[in-house]
Amino acid sequence: MGRQLIYVIAAICAAMTIILFLILTAEPVTNAGGSAHPIFAGMRIGGDGLARLEHIGSLGYAFQALLLSLIVAFATLGVSEKHRTPRLRAYMIATLIFSLFILWQMVSSHLNFIATGETTYFMGFPTPTAWAMYGVWLGGIPLVLIYTLGFRQFIYTDEDQAEFEKLVAESAAEGQETDNNPEEAR
Repeated sequence: MGRQLIYVIAAICAAMTIILFLILTAEPVTNAGGSAHPIFAGMRIGGDGLARLEHIGSLGYAFQALLLSLIVAFATLGVSEKHRTPRLRAYMIATLIFSLFILWQMVSSHLNFIATGETTYFMGFPTPTAWAMYGVWLGGIPLVLIYTLGFRQFIYTDEDQAEFEKLVAESAAEGQETDNNPEEAR
């Protein structure tokens, strides 16, 4: 994976930029912002949700999927190249798949609600909202586990610790030599 990762990140960012441009230039849908409520002043009634999402819904989904991919790519970039093992890659890919599953559940349950007007409830929230409330943060837990449980394996290994201590000792020795010979330090 090495240096290719930065190109993957650049490609993801470019794709996100294109998607944002497509969303911004999309034709506005009639009553996209809803319409005035006939009884309660200041309240708005939502427009046709499926019509609103017909063009930009898939773009929004693609943007969020790319954003989740970018998060995983940046987390991988934070690991030294020498520690980006196939095992770490497998963990990162599994994390991305888990996050994309949560996104799909959130979006598909919302689209189902818009189409049918019916939903189930989970822990006090309509299912689409429950996926948003509980699923979004849950999707980040694997990254936290990879970074905490795998810290000594992927992030800062015992070899890294020994190398750091060697550099500190060399720096301290150079500092002592300079302190003992002030003329040489100038």
